Formats: sequence, C-alpha cells, structure tokens
Amino acid sequence: MILGGMASGVTEVEGLLEGDDVLATARAVEAFGAKVQRTGDGKWRIEGAGGFRTPLTVIDCGNAGTGVRLLMGAAAGFPLTATFDGDASLRKRPMKRVTGPLADMGARFDWQAAEDRLPVALTGGTLTAIDYVQTVASAQVKSAILLAGLNAQGVTSVTEPEKSRDHTERMLRAFGAEVGVEEMGEGWTVTLKGGQPLTGTFVAVPGDPSSAAFPLAAGLIVPGSVVTVEGVMLNPLRTGLFDTWLEMGADLTISNRRQAGGEDVGDITARHSALKGVVVPEARAASMIDEYPILAATAAFADGVTVMRGVGEMRVKESDRISLMVEGLRACGVQVEEEPEGFIVTGAATVTGGGTVHTAHDHRIAMSHLVLGLAADQPVSVDEPGMIATSFPGFVEMMNGLGGRIA
Repeated sequence: MILGGMASGVTEVEGLLEGDDVLATARAVEAFGAKVQRTGDGKWRIEGAGGFRTPLTVIDCGNAGTGVRLLMGAAAGFPLTATFDGDASLRKRPMKRVTGPLADMGARFDWQAAEDRLPVALTGGTLTAIDYVQTVASAQVKSAILLAGLNAQGVTSVTEPEKSRDHTERMLRAFGAEVGVEEMGEGWTVTLKGGQPLTGTFVAVPGDPSSAAFPLAAGLIVPGSVVTVEGVMLNPLRTGLFDTWLEMGADLTISNRRQAGGEDVGDITARHSALKGVVVPEARAASMIDEYPILAATAAFADGVTVMRGVGEMRVKESDRISLMVEGLRACGVQVEEEPEGFIVTGAATVTGGGTVHTAHDHRIAMSHLVLGLAADQPVSVDEPGMIATSFPGFVEMMNGLGGRIA
C-alpha cells in the first residue's frame, strides 16, 4: 500500500490481509494523495502520483504500530506536514526509535502531548542520507529509514547486528529500486541510493506466518488434530517459530513449495504432537518476535521447560506481552517465571485452563490464550476479543470451522 502510494502508476495487489491495521494504512495512503480502490476479496488497486502530498486531515493509524512507523518514514522524504495519531493503545507505544533517525536525516517532529508518544506532527523534505547502526535488529526501524532514504540526498545505510525480516527490501526491488546488501557476521548492512523513482507493479501477497501460527498451534496441541494452512510464506527470516516447534518435536511438514510475490511459500501441515521444552536461541528473536505469545501457549503443553530470553522488545509491542503472557498463563494454571528480558514456561501434559485473561487490547495475547483454551481442561476467556480484527478478521469463524468451540 505504502510503496504503491509513493510510486508512479498503478499497483495491483491480491491476497491482501484486510485486517484493521492494513485498512488504516490504506486510508492513510489515500489521504497522502493516492487513489485507493478495493476491487475484490483481498484485491486492491493503488494509483500513485509519484509522491505524497500534505493530507487534509490527521493520519489516524488506529492500532497499526507498523503502519504509523513506516508511513512516517515514507512521508519524511516529501515536502509536507502531517499529523499522526492512533488509538489509546498506539498512543502508549514509543516512537523515537523511528523519529530519532528520521530527525537526524532532517525531518522535524512536534510532539503534541508527550514526547515520544503520539500524536506528533511531522514536517518532511530536504533529507540527507544517514548511516544508521542498530543495537537491536528491528525491521520497522530499518524500513522507515529506507523509505525516507528513497528521497534523501546521498546513500542511506542501515546496519543490523542480526538480520531482521527483509520484506521491505524485496518490495523495493519489485517497485524498481536498487537495494544493496552486505553480509556482516550474523547481521548485514542494507544500502539505498536516494533519488530512485518507484514504478507501480503487481504484488501477490503470500500468507502471513504470524497468522498461520494460530491454527497450526491448535493442530499441535489438540489431540487428534491435523491442520493444513496453504500458501504460507517461508522466508527464512520469518520461520523461527516453525524451526522452534520442530526442535520441540512437532509433527510439522511442508509441501508444495513455490514462489509468490517474490517470496518462498508452501503448505504447512501440523499434527497433534508430544512436545518437549527447549531453550530458544536468543538470536532467533528477530525472526519470530510476534510469535512468542503463541509459542508460550504451545510450550504450556510441552514436557519440560521452555526458555525464551532476549525478547525485551515484547514489552513495547501493542502491550507488554511478556507480563501479559505470564499473567494469563498463570491464570490458566501454567507454571511460568518472568524475567526482565524474557520468560520461562514449565509445561505439563494437561493444562487446567479456566482463567479469564486480561489482554490490554492486544490481539496476539487474545488469540494465543483462546488457542490454549482449545486444549485446556476448562474453557479460557479473554476480556477484549474485538481487537483480534486488527490482524486476523474471521479468526473465530475459521477456528470454529476447524472444530474449535470459541464463542
């Protein structure tokens, strides 16, 4: 959506996940001057004008943390002023991890309530390239800087200690930009020359591994289950959860490998498995940071201890996901220990369940505990299921269609 709005010409998209976050991003791109049209189920047409213009209204990103940070990066490169805002949850999330490097490039930010929190007014244009070194790999930060770098003078580079997901780099190439990558030990340096025009293109969006994780997890922990999810992205920077499940002894198979939208995809089948606890490598965090809640839910049924460390980033997501998972698992009778940068789950053959889980408006906390409830002895309740629509509209209907009982 964002690249299509920045590009010249028409971009056709199919397979779009029409969650609330994506729809909020679509409205924002339209406010920045693109023509955006839904042409069918998951099919969209974006006609870009070769750049963004000053919007007539506040850019309301709802709950879309990725959306607002990427939009800030894109907008920073154009001579415009725009105010970004979001819902109560998004207003609590830190923004300086993105606005800091963008300010170093020349963008100006006027914090309207509290510094580092939305709402904020951005004034862009006349940017200078930056060489940015991340201490913690973040695809959001990297992507925002690269999007700004498209319209900056000079060559922008981002160096990461570990490799974060590279969807933006792949997309930029699909839209006609040249992006360089130099391996640096466990990480890499990504470079982009400013002044490169983007041209509209066709994009087939592969299935999201973060969404596929929930029905697959249910297949692993509910006795007698076999669940197949088709067309799941298998980008090696996104498959950390699947690698971890395999190490836990999961019966997980991949078939029909192919290409879609410039990404490797395949069909994944999960069968009920006797899982065992593992120590998750800290270096794997960047490839599966959004999947730790559902990993913790499956670890509750594993024999032994599952150790998840180096995941402090979870505390600044839609919620403090470490503390909420610890609280929710304990409410369901699971033994769990909280640490500053992680948590440890001691699994058991059976999970009592029966808890009512506080989600703090976080869709992944809600879905993870509902999946846990499918295999627990007693039903599990969540307090705010409506937020699930931000990333997975139709979650309840789909899970019930597989044999679940979620009401």
